[in-house]
Amino acid sequence: MRITRVLMVFAIVGLLVSCGGGDKKEEKKEKVKIGSKKETKKDNNKVNLAIAGNDLMQFDKKEFKVKAGQEVTLTLRHTGKIDIKIMGHNFVLLKQGVAIPAFSASAASAGQPEDWIPDGGKDVIAHTKMIGGGQSTTVTFTAPATGTYDFICSFPGHSGLMKGKFIVE
Repeated sequence: MRITRVLMVFAIVGLLVSCGGGDKKEEKKEKVKIGSKKETKKDNNKVNLAIAGNDLMQFDKKEFKVKAGQEVTLTLRHTGKIDIKIMGHNFVLLKQGVAIPAFSASAASAGQPEDWIPDGGKDVIAHTKMIGGGQSTTVTFTAPATGTYDFICSFPGHSGLMKGKFIVE
């Protein structure tokens, strides 16, 4: 008899606990009209670009297209593992008419103290700093006038393979 009472008390307490209070949970649902889109503001005057360089002296992209006057934020990632002193990479956007071989020779002469950018960057529109394996860096600049520009890595010997076109429409 006593066991029955104890079981009955536990059953009643269990029911009270499991039923909880009278709190109702309300889900707020957003009303969506079929065929409509939720508006998000997009700034057409800004563009984010990404490029990666590896230990085989290769960029993963050979071409970019932007609009004249756009604010460009470019992120360079070095996907390799080799140290900056042996396999450093950067992104250098050259002014129109700059010869890549001549610029690269000047960059090699400028060396590491100038971050491989010769003549204070007089032939450069924008560039990132030099990075090593596993690192990344970002540069923000305004896209130049309409035209096609060359981009390279200015580390000695890299510009022959690590280059591409930056097209401004």
